[in-house]
Amino acid sequence: MLDRVIHLLPPELKAVLEKLPESAMEHLEEIRIREGRPLELGIRGQSRFAASDGTLRAGSDGAYKPTADICRKLLEKITNHSLYAMEEELKRGFITVAGGHRIGLAGRTILDGGNVRGIRDIGGFNIRIAREVVGSARNLLPKLLDKNRKTVHSTLILAPPQQGKTTIVRDIARSISYGHWGLFENAAGWSGRKVGIVDERSEIAACVRGIPTFDVGPRTDIMDACPKAEGMMMLLRSMSPEVVIADEIGRPEDGEAIREASHAGISVIATAHAYDLQDARGRPVLKQLLEDGTFTYVVELKRTGEGFMHRVVAADLKDKLPPAAREPTAATSKGEQGRTYAGMQRGDAP
Repeated sequence: MLDRVIHLLPPELKAVLEKLPESAMEHLEEIRIREGRPLELGIRGQSRFAASDGTLRAGSDGAYKPTADICRKLLEKITNHSLYAMEEELKRGFITVAGGHRIGLAGRTILDGGNVRGIRDIGGFNIRIAREVVGSARNLLPKLLDKNRKTVHSTLILAPPQQGKTTIVRDIARSISYGHWGLFENAAGWSGRKVGIVDERSEIAACVRGIPTFDVGPRTDIMDACPKAEGMMMLLRSMSPEVVIADEIGRPEDGEAIREASHAGISVIATAHAYDLQDARGRPVLKQLLEDGTFTYVVELKRTGEGFMHRVVAADLKDKLPPAAREPTAATSKGEQGRTYAGMQRGDAP
């Protein structure tokens, strides 16, 4: 995975990371760089600190500490030597680079009338490495199908950060677009559907000059780097999608756009930050969408060392259903697409 972002790193940092064990490189998910503080890595959902010789440890003692000069070089690389050109991204606190990799930034905020105008004195970076896991939604998708309309029901996918929401929703888009309906045999004759993706952070499709670098299917159109609410309305007006997909909803305008799309007969697949359905009810926009019956299903997603686990709840019966078991969605990498996990098919949470 390191090869996907190695070109962004200053030589000093690259030299440290290239010494990592091969297994760590393969499963690297995050690189957290903080000026003058230990270099932290996210590997298969676990935190590790890296020493200058590439060895990994659970504690921070003896870990490599990036200097101010290294952080400056990194910032110049990811902004292409122009902070001014990245003003909008800096305002949001992250930059998305080619390949869909998102780089979070931390520093001193610049305020204008109480609103964040940008960030300066940047001393913290979080490079999140995007990955395509074809087949990750294979077990989940059949449970979301509208068998009368031969498409997918409107569904809200919930999980805390870094649990695989974007990976799953990307594979759902790809599957629907191709007409690969997972394990539901009766859908073998269904055609693919026109999919519209609003990719506000350029992470789902990872477009470069408007062309997706991830496989999101042949019938998919993308509004790249576009606010979700505006993008949904633009797709409805111009591209006649049958399914609209958006990542990390939560603003009032997102809710209005989703309601508008659902009233137009379009299925909406959206993700949001929440641990579970109870958490989602605590967020006003999500609560209103659930109470309005906008979504047919709610999916609680969890990532484990073995893969993605999910719990599907019928939204209109959410207060009546008994607790549902979590089941695997699919394997964790392209090389494991056909794998199932002993015990998990019984619903045993890991």
